[in-house]
Amino acid sequence: MDRCRIAVLGCSGRMGQMLVREIVASADCTLTAATEGSGNAALGKDAGVLARLDPVGVHVIEGAYAAAQAADVLIDFTVPTASVAHAAVAAETGKALVLGTTGLDEAQTAAVHQAATKAPILWAPNMSMGVNLLFTVTEQIARTLNDEWDVDIFEMHHKHKVDAPSGTALGFGRAAARGRGVDLDKVADRGRDGISGARRQGDIGFAVLRGGNVAGEHTVVFATEDERVELTHKAGGRAIFARGAVRAACWIAGKTAGLYGMADVLGMD
Repeated sequence: MDRCRIAVLGCSGRMGQMLVREIVASADCTLTAATEGSGNAALGKDAGVLARLDPVGVHVIEGAYAAAQAADVLIDFTVPTASVAHAAVAAETGKALVLGTTGLDEAQTAAVHQAATKAPILWAPNMSMGVNLLFTVTEQIARTLNDEWDVDIFEMHHKHKVDAPSGTALGFGRAAARGRGVDLDKVADRGRDGISGARRQGDIGFAVLRGGNVAGEHTVVFATEDERVELTHKAGGRAIFARGAVRAACWIAGKTAGLYGMADVLGMD
């Protein structure tokens, strides 16, 4: 079987470097392109050296379109505006895209969904195997317990993260809402301050902390009178996200156009 050819978009950032290292170490895929934005100091440099490896012979270029010509799959952990542009490139070229960016607004989300009608796009708020297992468990528990059980989602990330709640926390919220058959937007409680009043039955609450270099911690709490169930995932480092993304890239290569998730990769649907 031919090795999957992967391009890393935004290769000089922390996640980009980890993706490069994971691809180079994998027996199932190969790094064939790496990109950065206009004016970035990484342009022209060897992507392996940037990732603190020996040279790999892939020099950083500008533009996702050029990268798509050399790859089967694009991996993007950048920022919403860039991710929307990269989704458009995937749609134009028909190349697969693994998208790990969070914080997209409604219009940007719609643009990704539209691109997925023309290219295979795997979009997940978290690429960790453990987190995606807990998404499924959260939905099952929410389906089993009635709304007398309050649901709250706690998350903590490093101080540089710019969106809140995290995409993963929202993913847990969507899983709980699916289990209860409700629209998360109608039951989400994303801000409590001052005299906020008693909790409304059926709401799904969110609590956010930012500090230090925490890679990611999430806890889903189901609480009722005299009883509490907690599901917790703690990421020891970002390498788990790179590992999951590379596995997803190898899985989606050659798939038909459509919007996929990590549950598809793991066979949990």
